[in-house]
Amino acid sequence: MKCLDYAGSIYTSFPKNRMMSDDFKKTLTGVEPRLANRYEQLVMEHLNTSEKLSAGLKAIPNKISSFASTQAAWRFYANEKVSLSMLQNPLIAAAHEGIATHCAEYALCIHDWSHLNYKHANKTDTYAITHKTDVGYDLQTSLIVNDQTGQPIAPVAQRLVCADGSYSTYGNDELSLPIKNHLDEVSDCIAFLDKQEFEKPLVHIIDREADSIFHIRCWEAGQSRWLVRVKDDPRLDYNGTQMKAKAIADELEFVKTREVIYHGKTYWQWVAQADVTLTRPAKPSQKKGKKPIIPGEPVFAKMVVSRVLSEDGEVLAQWLMMTNVQTVDAATIALWYYWRWQIESFFKLLKSAGHHMESWQQESALAIAKRLLVVSMACVMVWQIAADNSQEAQELKRFLIKLSGRQMRHKHEFSNPALLAGLWVFLSMFEIMNSYTTDELNSIKTTAQQIFGKLV
Repeated sequence: MKCLDYAGSIYTSFPKNRMMSDDFKKTLTGVEPRLANRYEQLVMEHLNTSEKLSAGLKAIPNKISSFASTQAAWRFYANEKVSLSMLQNPLIAAAHEGIATHCAEYALCIHDWSHLNYKHANKTDTYAITHKTDVGYDLQTSLIVNDQTGQPIAPVAQRLVCADGSYSTYGNDELSLPIKNHLDEVSDCIAFLDKQEFEKPLVHIIDREADSIFHIRCWEAGQSRWLVRVKDDPRLDYNGTQMKAKAIADELEFVKTREVIYHGKTYWQWVAQADVTLTRPAKPSQKKGKKPIIPGEPVFAKMVVSRVLSEDGEVLAQWLMMTNVQTVDAATIALWYYWRWQIESFFKLLKSAGHHMESWQQESALAIAKRLLVVSMACVMVWQIAADNSQEAQELKRFLIKLSGRQMRHKHEFSNPALLAGLWVFLSMFEIMNSYTTDELNSIKTTAQQIFGKLV
């Protein structure tokens, strides 16, 4: 089968040859070969899905004991030479390669936040994120996706906030104090990413939390490209008049664009656009005292409105968006924002649908952050398989789904969690074949047949 040849090439090239290619060696400059080899092994061991009650490391089924693998992982995460920037470098390299290969005009960079809930007594640096029962860490992730298909490529930045401060892959590898609010921190992240010289320019996509004129002006000053969802009430200058965003939307002419699935049913999406100007002063939030009023330069932007309408014209859902990317049509802008759900799928893959991150037993935010970056590289490999449309890759995906034992939804050929599950079975098969001789496997087979015969 061609898919097995293709799968075998993946096994033999990842991680040993692929990750240690010339480009990859540049990302691991100064790293001891022993730590580089352990990193590769850990990525391989995270190519699986886990259960909530067994979210620990899964040792590859070779002749090395599971306990030895667990000890090696603990030493790796506790090693001071293993820094967040070291673990992030392979992800940045994967982003450079993916953007150059798959993106057409832009690379979409989606920023979002997710709470990691832990109530483990062994973690002493958790904190009450929003209220006393919401205990754990706050995670910020920046995910690159393809501007043509919405397919995820790689997480290029991560930040984990704990009780003592925050750890980020775009900082100095040390605990950062004081803790900044979401938009101040993501502004630092945007400035860092825009300097990485990716082959295609980044468009930063953020949900309604980013409807802040103060931060939008900061991004404009840094010449960043941005796409944010806006709230209904903020006033914008439209045709010489200041109007609320929702009121502007009601005056626009909409164009029928594409069929979409909304709450399990198929409807049509309608899109409109308008040129607007932001002139209102900024009022940065602060915990105490009166909010300062900060005037600023006008920001010229394009407002895009996306509506899902029923057959009789009822508005079932509406999204108000604003961007400074003027060269892209409204229908594409709406589609880009729709692909923001990919970062929610990534969080789901980290949590309930894949690695059950909230059950990890590492004892500190720093150790959690290090393991997160290893798992992120495992996710990148799955995304690479999912994005490959060659005949061999299509056969491999069907093969992995069979190995996973998962049932797919109607008209869905695969899911990333199912690919992870099938990939683990596949890699385990190859590892066993490479770790045991034919005589040893025949002996095990004979013993198993004798036991099965007695049971029957």
